[in-house]
Amino acid sequence: MRGSVDPKRPFVLAIDAAGGPRIAALNAAAKVFALGAGDPVADARAKIGEDLQVSSADPSADRAALRRLALWATRYTPTVSMWGEENGADGFFLDITGAAHLAGGEEELLADLFCRLKRFGFSARLAIADTPGMAWALSHFHRSAAVSLPLGREAEALAAFPIAALRLTQDTRSTLRRLGFKRVGALLDKQRAPFAARFPAELLHRLDQALGRVPEPLPLIVPPPVYHGLRQLLEPIATQEAIVAVARQLMEDLVPALVRDGVGARSLRLALYRVDGEVPSIDIGLTAPTRDPAHVARLVELKLERIVETIDAGFGFEALGLAVMIAERMEPKQAELAATSRNANSGERCAVLVDGLRQRLGSRSVRRLASVESHLPERSEAPRIPVQKAEAWPAADETRPRPLLLLPRPEEIEVTALVPEGPPRRFRWRGVMHGVARAQGPERIADEWWRHEAMTRDYYLVEDIDHRHFWIYRAGLYGRETQSPRWFMHGLFA
Repeated sequence: MRGSVDPKRPFVLAIDAAGGPRIAALNAAAKVFALGAGDPVADARAKIGEDLQVSSADPSADRAALRRLALWATRYTPTVSMWGEENGADGFFLDITGAAHLAGGEEELLADLFCRLKRFGFSARLAIADTPGMAWALSHFHRSAAVSLPLGREAEALAAFPIAALRLTQDTRSTLRRLGFKRVGALLDKQRAPFAARFPAELLHRLDQALGRVPEPLPLIVPPPVYHGLRQLLEPIATQEAIVAVARQLMEDLVPALVRDGVGARSLRLALYRVDGEVPSIDIGLTAPTRDPAHVARLVELKLERIVETIDAGFGFEALGLAVMIAERMEPKQAELAATSRNANSGERCAVLVDGLRQRLGSRSVRRLASVESHLPERSEAPRIPVQKAEAWPAADETRPRPLLLLPRPEEIEVTALVPEGPPRRFRWRGVMHGVARAQGPERIADEWWRHEAMTRDYYLVEDIDHRHFWIYRAGLYGRETQSPRWFMHGLFA
């Protein structure tokens, strides 16, 4: 139905309600018949007749579309909050404190926002004020579609507005009207005590919020970034090379603030503001905090290569924003001696490697081995997602050698030894006989005391006559455990 709507004919969106469908929204042609939101659809049919076009409203789809538009509005400021049901759920707040100068000032920001929304086909009403409540009132009841209120003029402007400008519930508004209060100005000079006793707390609370006497916290649509940079482009870009280049420039812009605060970025979000209002984003997680623009640009490039099919550039991106979502302390270091990867420590090299692999393969496709409290080798380590800072590879313990490769499961072998509990002299594994030239051990490893089924193990590092090294063990002690001892192959050395 929506695709075939004639904008010149009266059209309404209907929503189910008690007593029959009611009008949720209507076009200018329908307003000529003195209709408004909340009126019964039956009244509209009676006034307009067969020329009326009716379609069912879809609040969830409207909410999703509004959220996408609010995400696009983060091109002006990262702090954006959608209106809740108490505010009409048909708009959003922008906190432009400290951000208006990026657009040339408040008036320029307001004009730019108004023009872009009009280009998208939206009929918007915009207002700038010192408080969210005042901005809401101006956007709904001021005669201008775009207005900026000077600081300190809140009470004067609010006085001329109807009671509905305070965002009160229907019951409170009805009671105020019955008592003869039609304008907010009638409330401003009255004693507060009678209102506090007669009305719910929301009346004075909403009034104080609009005038800035009490704060009004806003739930942000996205978490506030720790550091944020935005670059408006003279011409839209669409190529991967251009996106990577701008991302590097944005990171370079953030470095002075990171250095000043002694921190580095652990999580980054690159927002791509498309010409048509869509805002795809790229999230970059880092193994260790960084301030290196080249490293960040490389990770963006790897991520784009992996998700290139999921990002539609459309007619191009007209702005890019880079936000540091998580920042962590970075210890000072002597940059002159650590400027190249050759001089970087092994932990930093490992972090760079892990970051690159995660962007190329996916964040959950890269694992690291983490220590587990168990004596048995196959239980002493477990794969984990590398969310913590990368550590240098632990130094080898010469007294307790461990193979680079453990078999998925120990494989039983046939062993010949000179004495029952002595080192092996030869063994057969996978059908091949190996003569032992040298053997080191045993290293005795017992299972946890509460696991009764496991037997004590004696591990040997053996070298066969072809100079290959193996890690084998005998499970069980002769005459001291119920089961007969058996030999197993557990790992291979390089």
